[in-house]
Amino acid sequence: MTSLYQSTITSLPLLGRGKVRDNYAVGDDKLLIVTTDRLSAFDVIMNEPIPGKGEVLNGMSDFWFEKLKGIVPTHLTGIAPESVVAPNEVEQVKGRAVVAKRLQPILVEAVVRGYLIGSGWADYKQTGAVCGVQLPAGLKQAEKLPEPIFTPAAKAELGEHDENITFADMEQRIGKELAAKIRDVSIKLYKTAADYAATKGIIIADTKFEFGLDQDGTLHLMDEVLTADSSRFWPADSYATGISPPSFDKQFVRDYLETLTEWKKTAPAPALPPEVIQKTAEKYREALQRLTAA
Repeated sequence: MTSLYQSTITSLPLLGRGKVRDNYAVGDDKLLIVTTDRLSAFDVIMNEPIPGKGEVLNGMSDFWFEKLKGIVPTHLTGIAPESVVAPNEVEQVKGRAVVAKRLQPILVEAVVRGYLIGSGWADYKQTGAVCGVQLPAGLKQAEKLPEPIFTPAAKAELGEHDENITFADMEQRIGKELAAKIRDVSIKLYKTAADYAATKGIIIADTKFEFGLDQDGTLHLMDEVLTADSSRFWPADSYATGISPPSFDKQFVRDYLETLTEWKKTAPAPALPPEVIQKTAEKYREALQRLTAA
């Protein structure tokens, strides 16, 4: 399987490269978003691509955008990516790109947690709350929360860690009305997706959504949605509390990196062994196959 670590499209102006996606301008009002096979862990971009990862993430986002479009408008235009690039660049976009509306991004990540894990678990152990949301005492690691909670994060510059913020802080940054709308839409998106995923034997422990506004001020779901990069997917048959359950994402990479005591989780990234790359690629593909199986 061929990999694309970085796109090299010259027929469109390059707007920027994120951790995983390369963005190009299509006229004044649209973007070409190319999902590469780059992988970041602990906010550091690894040197090796994960073969097929970009196509899996793109396919997963397309699947969810279609399933959730009745809840909130999405950034998709329906324009074929192959139609906006030069003929010799088609292979770079096939199956891994979308043409999206150019929106004004809201610089707050909308994080919804249904289970107590990751930074939420660390916060809870210290304070009994997650991002200022008070929770019942005595919860275990990976335990399902009584109700999903909304815990926003301020988007950081590339290479920096996103910062968990309170809802009150989010209201100050973007206004009370918009903050409330994003919170309510995010929880509805999460519940709808989690209910569906449960029928496929997958638990969505948490996820993050990104939103933008069009010229009329209409809220749109954008970027990626419910992928193995933006969410924690757990196989239901191996779920247990008191541990960090196995997951369909970059767990193999994270677990390997945690064994490297000399590496301080800053760039440059250490080399990834072939078996870690292979297992990670397999987990991404398995999540997509499970979710989209008829």
